[in-house]
Amino acid sequence: MGGGVIMATTHLNLHSITGFIHHYKIHNPSFARTKIGIQCSTPTHDLSIVTENLGDVIPLTGGALDFRKATTSLTPHPLPSPKKITLVRHGLSSWNAESRVQGSSDLSVLTDAGVKQAERCREALANLHFDKCFSSPISRAKQLEAEDAKKRYPKEYTTWREDPVNFNVNGKYPIRDLWVAAAEAWREILLSPGESFLIVTHKSKLRALVCTALGLGPERFRAIDINNGGICVFNVNKKGEAMLHSLNMTSHMYTDHTYMY
Repeated sequence: MGGGVIMATTHLNLHSITGFIHHYKIHNPSFARTKIGIQCSTPTHDLSIVTENLGDVIPLTGGALDFRKATTSLTPHPLPSPKKITLVRHGLSSWNAESRVQGSSDLSVLTDAGVKQAERCREALANLHFDKCFSSPISRAKQLEAEDAKKRYPKEYTTWREDPVNFNVNGKYPIRDLWVAAAEAWREILLSPGESFLIVTHKSKLRALVCTALGLGPERFRAIDINNGGICVFNVNKKGEAMLHSLNMTSHMYTDHTYMY
């Protein structure tokens, strides 16, 4: 292993790499001051050896090397403390069951199954403390069933399903507006006093919140799916940078599982 070069192969896993680094550092005190190169084991003319000076200490974040500027802040100001954000999608609604294009509607109510899902969420989170809870306001009322929309507005329906970022109604782009609202919501939530927050809302809003936290644009609207009663968790550092801890946890929907995180 001369020259401090690690050969990356498809047979190395994370544990073997970190175990090697730990062993190598103990038996080679100069390791922390060494430039380490990572080179692909498959010869290619397009790749070159890249070296990175790790300095005197290798900072670890959950067992991974700490890369600066790997994400961006969701807030204009630093936070007084880290935050833990738990996002929950509401239980099955009557319009979910009828496959209606509902958005967030005050005419759609929880079904009996949805009430049971909500209860399971309550029990699953019973051992956790939340400083504050947020829920989205319900304002829009859309009463088209998916099949009706497909027949009556085939062009618009196709755009909504296949290219939602460019779907518009009378010149307004709801998905783009949703991303703006999500960014504003993150700032309001994270700048609120407290360290652990619960947010209960609808799938479209959850998609926007998750994607904006991860730096994904509105064109990735359908890249995230969250089940009724699904739970997502973010850890946010004092810089306002979000790290996804869990996505769409649903064990509690089928068992008596409770969460401690």
